[in-house]
Amino acid sequence: MSPRTEQLTATVRRFTRAERWVHRATAALMGVCVVTAACLYVPQLAELVGRRALVVTLHEWSGLLLPVPFVVGLVSRAFRADLGRLNRFDLHDKAWLRAVLHRRPGHRPAGKFNAGQKLWAAWLAGAVLVMLGTGLLMWFTHLAPLAVRTGSTFVHDWLALALGIVLAGHIGMAVGDPESRRGLRTGFVDRDWAAREHGEWLDAP
Repeated sequence: MSPRTEQLTATVRRFTRAERWVHRATAALMGVCVVTAACLYVPQLAELVGRRALVVTLHEWSGLLLPVPFVVGLVSRAFRADLGRLNRFDLHDKAWLRAVLHRRPGHRPAGKFNAGQKLWAAWLAGAVLVMLGTGLLMWFTHLAPLAVRTGSTFVHDWLALALGIVLAGHIGMAVGDPESRRGLRTGFVDRDWAAREHGEWLDAP
């Protein structure tokens, strides 16, 4: 067996190029949103960066464009299949959650995405929609009365803080899982890692 063949059999494809593009584009737009939001709300950063009008424009347009990678990604059959996986909770997901909540060591069964990743995806999708809606009300002030815009600002600001904290946790977990990062970078992961962390997916027909 050649080294190339051995390498291929030792890995398994986890993500297609389209799926990786969606993740990267979404991450880039989300990064711009978070950084510009910090520059708008933290006085020290605002003074350091300056050019508030430019920062506001970048924040508004990156937020408005945030759903675009998702919509474009729907062209990909693989991306649509992964959306179906993320939207479906199976028995092994319940077992995974019980193991995590009770801090049980050992094997935690998971499909291509574990229950934590499914909850994260659902929460992020809802948060993005709420942020987009409240942001539009703040941007186009004629769309709603003052009381509604005031409530939108409150929700937008506090949800942005929660989103920043959760994103920091997401990045921290990614830093601690190099094989998962490799899957998003190259599309392939180690077969042994997949069997250990996502055995239900690897064993699926």
